[in-house]
Amino acid sequence: MSWFNLLEELTTIPGPTGQEQSVMDWCEKRWKPNAESIERSPTGNLYARIGGSGRKVLIQAHADEIGFIVRSIDDDGFLHVSTAQVMDDPAKRFPIGQPALVLGRYGEIEGLLATATGHVLTEEQRSSKGMTYREFWVDIGAKSKDEAIERGVHPGARVIWNPPLRSMGSRIYGKAIDDRMLLGLMTRMLEDGVKENLNCRLYFAVTVQEENGLIGANALFQDLRPDVAIALDVGLAGDVPGVSELTMPTALGKGPILTHKDSSTHYSREVIWELVEKAEANDIPVQHAIFERFGSDGAQFIRHGIPAVLLCPPTRYTHSPFEMVDEADLDSTVALLNAYVTG
Repeated sequence: MSWFNLLEELTTIPGPTGQEQSVMDWCEKRWKPNAESIERSPTGNLYARIGGSGRKVLIQAHADEIGFIVRSIDDDGFLHVSTAQVMDDPAKRFPIGQPALVLGRYGEIEGLLATATGHVLTEEQRSSKGMTYREFWVDIGAKSKDEAIERGVHPGARVIWNPPLRSMGSRIYGKAIDDRMLLGLMTRMLEDGVKENLNCRLYFAVTVQEENGLIGANALFQDLRPDVAIALDVGLAGDVPGVSELTMPTALGKGPILTHKDSSTHYSREVIWELVEKAEANDIPVQHAIFERFGSDGAQFIRHGIPAVLLCPPTRYTHSPFEMVDEADLDSTVALLNAYVTG
């Protein structure tokens, strides 16, 4: 299966923070033929024992995607939303004009993230700086609050972006690349036969509620104590206009990023350089970076005394409905992970 087809399958699954079960169902079904065992935790995490013996190595990614949550429904049937994660600046989410999917009580409802346009705004509104959650909404075509409720909308219903995945040459872009791309990498490792030559006891974990404060990763410590953990997440690519290489010296197509520090923790130097040695021995390109406004599940492993690293394929436009990655970086990341756990 091509990278595009695999990511299209994964990013199409609705899995906002707090409602990740469909993603877990996909992973369990897809991974089961190549895993020794798979289980779910009470928190909702999924753990797969792949095989091997020796030290316990965990490769982990999260299931949830960025989204919104219905705060209220007005009399005309418009849905007013808030963030489904920690508080943020809605303008940085680029919501306006995006197709939306509401996960209502009775199923999925298509909609549109919209705002009033210039022709109907007052001069005061037109001169407003910035955007708040009061200034946009979800239009599901309902004519009244009662109609929206009858269709299954309620305060607390999750809302996600719903654009199709697209590609331009080797570049793939769309919503939920964070973190479905990493589940795709883990899937490719399994289907490439990684378990046939393991140098460790290999486990995969998929966690819930990463985007809401690393909730699933915190619970993982109680269920599974690895000797080494590799947290997978999207990396920050600085190769766009307006971003200095001095600020973010990373780019698409130059290999996965080894993150030395983010806003939550310093990662294991020992494991980082183990990965570098594997990369050098196998001619795999890697990049080095620190992320100043970024956190990952890897911080929870460090807090609980587990040596951990954060390994990231570089990604443009993170936490947007048009996150972009390059297929070459996906190949390089899989190659590096395979080299680390085999041989």
